[in-house]
Formats: sequence, C-alpha cells, structure tokens
Amino acid sequence: MHVDSSDGVSIAVHDLGGAGPPLIVAHATGFCGRAYEPFAAALADLRHVWAFDFRGHGDSTSPANGRFDWGGSADDLLAVIDAIADGPVDLVGHSMGGGAAALAEQRRPGCLRSAYLFEPIIVPAGPDDTSGGNFMAQTAAKRRDTFPSFADALLRYAAKTPLAHLNAGALAAYVQHGFAEQPDGSVRLKLTPAEEAAVFDAGGKPTTDVAASMHTPVTVAVGAVGEGFSPARFGELVVDALPDGHLVSFADLGHFGPLEAPTTVAADVRRWLASQ
Repeated sequence: MHVDSSDGVSIAVHDLGGAGPPLIVAHATGFCGRAYEPFAAALADLRHVWAFDFRGHGDSTSPANGRFDWGGSADDLLAVIDAIADGPVDLVGHSMGGGAAALAEQRRPGCLRSAYLFEPIIVPAGPDDTSGGNFMAQTAAKRRDTFPSFADALLRYAAKTPLAHLNAGALAAYVQHGFAEQPDGSVRLKLTPAEEAAVFDAGGKPTTDVAASMHTPVTVAVGAVGEGFSPARFGELVVDALPDGHLVSFADLGHFGPLEAPTTVAADVRRWLASQ
C-alpha cells in the first residue's frame, strides 16, 4: 500500500509478514524496505513486520520540490506509523532509519514504544557542519545507475565492497526491489545518484540533543568492523544522551549489520523485544 507524506510524496509500505504486534523496519540511505526481508523472516514468529521506502527510495515517489532533508524523513515515518498502528509501535531503525526515528519521537513523544537502532545517524550536538562537501554525497553522485540486467547488477555488487559483505538474500532483495527494469531489458536504480547524494548531503541531522528528548527505551547497536568514518564512533555518546539507552556491540559486523547478518541481529532484537 501507499500512504501520503509531506511535499506530495507517496510512501510505499510493505507487509513483510509475521504474527503479533506490529514492528516497523526503517532502512538505511540508498536501500529500500524490502532489502530487509531476510531480517523480517527471522522475526516472523514473534511480530508482524512492516517496512517502508523513504522518499525517493524503492517504490516511494520523490518530492517535486527536491526536499530530502531530515524533517521529511521523519514525516515519512510518522505517516507510516499512522497507517498501520493505533498506538505506540516498536521500531528497528538502521542508519538513516534510526535518525528518522529519533526525530519522529522528538516531534511526537510516545509514538514509539521502544526502538532498536543499528548505527543510527545521530551526531554530537553543535553547529550543523555536516552538509556540503560530504564525502558520501560525492561518492553517491558518481554511482553507476544502470546495468544490462538484474543478474549483471547482482554479480557486480556481490564482487565489490561494501555490498559484497551483505547476506546473499538481502543483496538479492535489494537488487530486485531497488532497480527498475527498462524497456530494453536493462535495469536502473530507482533512487537516482543525484537524489542519493541529496540525502547524504541533507542538513538538519538529529543530534544528541534530540536523543536526550527520547524517553522511550532505546538500544543502540554498533559494529566493530570497518575503516574510516562510521556512525559507530558516536554510539557511546548517543547512549549517554538517551534517558533510557543501552549499547550493544557486534565484533564481527560493520555498518550494514542487519543486511550482513540478518539472523544474528534479529536474535538480538528478539532479546530486546522480550525485555520490554
């Protein structure tokens, strides 16, 4: 189904199955909700799992006004919550999805019953100097957006880091649902490189001050694998800011943890849900 968000955006919401109370999965930048199908399958006996595509991603539409700021991401999440739940919901947020969850909870306290955030984009409080000249934005803008076929895209990604580290099922789901087939049989990314760059370069990122306003129980999970910058470096700062925060570290995972090892992360989510 689709739900209306701000800026005339239509958000695609995916029922990933399962039984029990709703659990929302909010994806990382550049991915889409259905890439988390293997993760959702590991929770199907416990929760009814829903995922969605943030604006411009997957099957959601892009804002005509080009608004990809963080407030828009929070709008998208709140629209989904309103569509599938009558009260507070549990949420798993990955990277951008975790940051959007923090902003949504700040804007509407109590919309989340609890949250499990894997390396959320929540930065130290201070001047917002993270927009403009963003390395990730520059890299995204140069990303190859077309391949001869779905199979060619899958083979390319499976052989190249960082996507080579993804679980085979998650990578296949991402390629299947993150690309659109063209009339000539080639495939093209649904999220254009320019739009992905705009997401990475957006201002208004949630800060530790936003985290401090979240009174819902929150687990922050981080991976220990990777070189260079990673949101994992802010994990302890975020947990220190949260009124009810807990830190979990995965020694063998990197930033894409829920997509690298869906069953491993899902097992910890099960532990977290049982503790609520």
